[in-house]
Amino acid sequence: MLKISGLTSHYGSSQALFGVDLALGAGQVATLLGRNGMGKTTTINAIMGIVPPSGGSISFDGVEISGLPSFRIARLGIGLVPEGRQIFPNLSMRENLIATASNHLGHPDPWTAERVYELFPELATRAGSMGNLLSGGEQQMLAIGRALMTNPRLLILDEATEGLAPMIRQKIWAALKAIRADGLSILVVDKNLSDLLKFADVNFILARGKTVWSGGSEALRADRSVLQRHLGV
Repeated sequence: MLKISGLTSHYGSSQALFGVDLALGAGQVATLLGRNGMGKTTTINAIMGIVPPSGGSISFDGVEISGLPSFRIARLGIGLVPEGRQIFPNLSMRENLIATASNHLGHPDPWTAERVYELFPELATRAGSMGNLLSGGEQQMLAIGRALMTNPRLLILDEATEGLAPMIRQKIWAALKAIRADGLSILVVDKNLSDLLKFADVNFILARGKTVWSGGSEALRADRSVLQRHLGV
């Protein structure tokens, strides 16, 4: 579904990506791993058209999306849960959800606010609360729900559980497993390696803006040298 080959990118004259390769099949979960500053968020921003690629290829379901504007990429079926959540503070929780509602691909069972409430019951009781009054965990649930309301085929999460309490993290992972069971593909960045490897199909490690390792979760668990060298575990 998603294929990245030789991706390079710059911020002005400073090069951030030096050759990212990644492949994610339909219905799969992939992780993008690496220490801080290794290019994970830049890769996501390049996929979404926020940072223009300067070289290489990004294709989604056979369509080359390198250089397309973000709104066109989103309409092809890619939903983003950004780092920092970026909830609209002056909109209510429900308004945050319905502000992004769309079904450009004609999904027969589209995501609705009520369906998001079933996934995250905590949000149902906060429908009228302003975005800036929600807790960190509620904001992350809302950010996921907001992305789902675009009815994507691929959900990308940048720092899925950063800064959340252990109980809330487990609720997020349970929700992602339910979403995956529904057939959605997922690309996720997170630091909680033990949780990620429990349900990821394939993992990609970045170092200095380049893919340096890829493989399944069992292979990554077994290779302590890779974990130590690139993830500091």
